[in-house]
Amino acid sequence: MMTHYIETKNLILREFRDTDADGIFKLDSDREVHKYLGNNPIKTLEEAEKIISFFHLQYKERGIGRLACVEKPSGKFIGWAGLKLNLGEKEMLNGYTNFIDIGYRFLPSFWGKGYATEASLASIEYGFKKMKYHVIYGAADVDNIGSNKVLNKIGLDFKNEFMFKDSTCNWYELKKENYEY
Repeated sequence: MMTHYIETKNLILREFRDTDADGIFKLDSDREVHKYLGNNPIKTLEEAEKIISFFHLQYKERGIGRLACVEKPSGKFIGWAGLKLNLGEKEMLNGYTNFIDIGYRFLPSFWGKGYATEASLASIEYGFKKMKYHVIYGAADVDNIGSNKVLNKIGLDFKNEFMFKDSTCNWYELKKENYEY
């Protein structure tokens, strides 16, 4: 099984470890983090452990999954970023199934530092060069200005708006042939 590891100027993106449960709890129990994610933050450490188990399952069964982000200068867990293979009807988005999407989620104290852009650009390069993907998609709630800015900045093209649950979202796409290394 392949181990996923990406290093950038300021970040280390690595597979999740069981010891990341406290970091995931801090991230996913934060109401501000979940503002555009359905406003349903987790409430227990056990829920954080289940999230990590799901990431491990993704690595094993799908060959890719979100990666823990660690700030190099401080060594702190700051969130996650990376690629995910969405499979089947349960994970359908904008009418798409079986697709690679890019995502990121950071603790609010690390917002505005360019880390989402840095991690995402490295993830795209990893996806196209190492994983040999042909297209990467992204989605963000239309009201999530920061996330939409990142998706534009990293080169994804806006395609359309769509409804997800009770939210209007933007759908983005980047094809390998349109990506400049």
